[in-house]
Amino acid sequence: MMLEGLRARLPQGPQEIVLRDDVDMDLAAQAVATPAVRASVLLPIIVRAEPTLLFTRRTATLAKHSGQVSFPGGRSEPHDISPLQTALRETFEETGIAPGFVSVAGYLDRYLTGTGFDIQPVVGLLAPGFALAPDAREVDEIFEVPLAFLLDPANRRRESREIAGRQRRYYAFTYKEHEIWGATAAIIVNLAERML
Repeated sequence: MMLEGLRARLPQGPQEIVLRDDVDMDLAAQAVATPAVRASVLLPIIVRAEPTLLFTRRTATLAKHSGQVSFPGGRSEPHDISPLQTALRETFEETGIAPGFVSVAGYLDRYLTGTGFDIQPVVGLLAPGFALAPDAREVDEIFEVPLAFLLDPANRRRESREIAGRQRRYYAFTYKEHEIWGATAAIIVNLAERML
């Protein structure tokens, strides 16, 4: 039932870039002007009595976005035939979740980051029985956040800070000890807009 409901609310193919006025328009416009690195992430929804969304926390040793909370995913490789294949391959590499456990529900708007990535989010439901085997080189932790918490506008906030000499505006969520912000939080807001 949840899969059909999501499919009715989500686009069923890869999306175009949407420049939003509620996040860093100047950085997004700058990314459009220069070639961005294509990437895909999976938003893995775990169907439970209270559905949850699965996240990873990146290791502190990674060159980009170290220590940050993110969705499983990463840059497209030349042999990837679609954003979906990139998202599923990267999810398996990072978390050990095999593609056969993912039922694709749809896509969200592509998101341009100030760090030069063009991200295609893919929403999927995880079937029972999946196993986690995190890649210790990339993933420090895998955790879940209740979907209802993330969809409630009262739990998101707008913040800004100076990053690389520029004032950045972004969304943020705090769940227990986890700080979710930047591109990951903006993608959650897009999911909430589609679902509500």
